[in-house]
Amino acid sequence: MIITTTVTPKMLSLLITKKKTISFFGCAVQLTLYFLCGTTEVLLLGIMSVDRYLAICNPLRYTAIMSNQVCMLMMLSCWFGSFFCVAISAVFKSGLPYCGPNVIDHFFCDTGPLLKLVCADTTLVETVEFSSSCFTLLSSVSVTAVSYLSIMFTVVRMPSAQGRRKAFSTFSSHITVATLYYGSSIFIYVRPPGSSSMDFNKVATVFNSVVTPFLNPLIYSFRNKVVKDVLKDAVKKIGAIFRKTVD
Repeated sequence: MIITTTVTPKMLSLLITKKKTISFFGCAVQLTLYFLCGTTEVLLLGIMSVDRYLAICNPLRYTAIMSNQVCMLMMLSCWFGSFFCVAISAVFKSGLPYCGPNVIDHFFCDTGPLLKLVCADTTLVETVEFSSSCFTLLSSVSVTAVSYLSIMFTVVRMPSAQGRRKAFSTFSSHITVATLYYGSSIFIYVRPPGSSSMDFNKVATVFNSVVTPFLNPLIYSFRNKVVKDVLKDAVKKIGAIFRKTVD
C-alpha cells in the first residue's frame, strides 16, 4: 500500500495535469519511501517462504516455532535491514552535485533517471546501488528457491492426493506473488549500470508498483474458501438473471 501510494498518485497527476513538476524534497521523499518499502517487500517475501516451508514440512512444530514474538522480530528485522540499505544509498546520493538538466525521464524519482541529473562521476554510486540490489534481491530469491525446493520434495512424498492439494493451496498464492515481484524487480535493478533500457524500466515499474499490488489481494483471496463461495454465488445469480432476460 505504501509503495503504491508513493508512486501512483503523483503518476496520475502528471498524466492529467499540464504541470509535470516535483520539488527536490518531494523527489527525495518519494525515492526514499519507494526503495525502503520495496526492499522491505523483497525481504518479507523471503521470510514468508520460510514460513510456508515450516507450515508444510514441520506442521506439528509450526505454532511453536513461528510464535507471535518470532513473527514480530522477523518483520522488524526486514524493516531495519531495509532502512540500513537505503540509508547507505541516500548518504552517497545526497552529496552529489545536481547541476545538470532538471528533466527526469520517468514518471517518478527512480535512481537511474535521477543520477542523469548529476554533473559528476556517478560510477561509485551506481556500483553501490547495483551491489545493494544484487545482495537484497538475490539473497531473498535464494531463500525462497531453497524453501520451495524443500516444499516440493515434501509434497511429492505425500501419500494422499488430498494432502498434496492442501499443501499446494498453502503456498500457491505466495509463490505467484513472489514470482511477479521478483521478476520485475530483477529486470529493473539487478543489471549492470548503463545496460538498462529506460522505456523498459518504465513499463516494468508500472507493473511492479501498480499491477502487482493490485493483484495481491485477489491472489491471496482466491485461496480463501469464503471468498470462493461468495464468487460462486455471484456467478450463479448473474447467470440466473441472464437466463431470465433471455427468456
